Amino acid sequence: MPLNIFQDNDGLPRIILTEPNGSSAEVLLYGGQIVSWKNQPKEELLFMSSKANWKQHKAIRGGISACFARFGDLGSLEQHGFARNSLWSLDRDPSPLPPLDNQSSVDLILKSTGLDLKTPRSFEFRLRISLSAGKLILIPRVRNTDNKAFSFSFALCHYLSVSDISEVRIEGLETLDYFDNLRNRSRFTEQADALTFDGETNRVYLHSPTKIAIIDHEKKRTFVLQKKGMLDAGVWNPWGKKAKAIPDLGDD
Repeated sequence: MPLNIFQDNDGLPRIILTEPNGSSAEVLLYGGQIVSWKNQPKEELLFMSSKANWKQHKAIRGGISACFARFGDLGSLEQHGFARNSLWSLDRDPSPLPPLDNQSSVDLILKSTGLDLKTPRSFEFRLRISLSAGKLILIPRVRNTDNKAFSFSFALCHYLSVSDISEVRIEGLETLDYFDNLRNRSRFTEQADALTFDGETNRVYLHSPTKIAIIDHEKKRTFVLQKKGMLDAGVWNPWGKKAKAIPDLGDD
């Protein structure tokens, strides 16, 4: 399908993906970020903060973003890396991937500038975003184009739109070990049959399964996250007090 690209009110190039059943997704070249995903009834499935900063050189709070070459606050790079603060390009010569039947897709690429990793390393970071009925598929690929190895961490950060967080549960993390970032990264084992929320949460579950379900009882909706090649899973919710203290988040 041909790409629908336009400049939004903030001057950011935006790509609209649609598919025959009526769902849609909106992707920014800035950050390679997905800022909207609507199902067939036109319900928004992603959360975007009403206080998000849409100016370039700042991360946009919400949607789905790629954290590269660093996730979290470990290491010497800026928190969550620079990919989400960079202007990506359309990939005119994407790497071969299996054909996508009845899907609308866009291929993006981010190339190193020589300063990204604070070392003379070069890389290509490609991201394919594909939309089909009931599915949004992201395929990230990092290629080292230097003659020396370099280390990096990577995550896809999802802000999902849910109802009352107390009505949400996550299944698939039971019995797993996790690092609790609210307790100096101490290691614990999940004892509950499903993860529920009654306060601030900031955890990284180790060696998580390929399928994780986020169940919203009030909306009678289930998100199923399926992953391959990404071992761990992070769960973050700032809760009310901390959310109000984050300038681009607030308590919405």
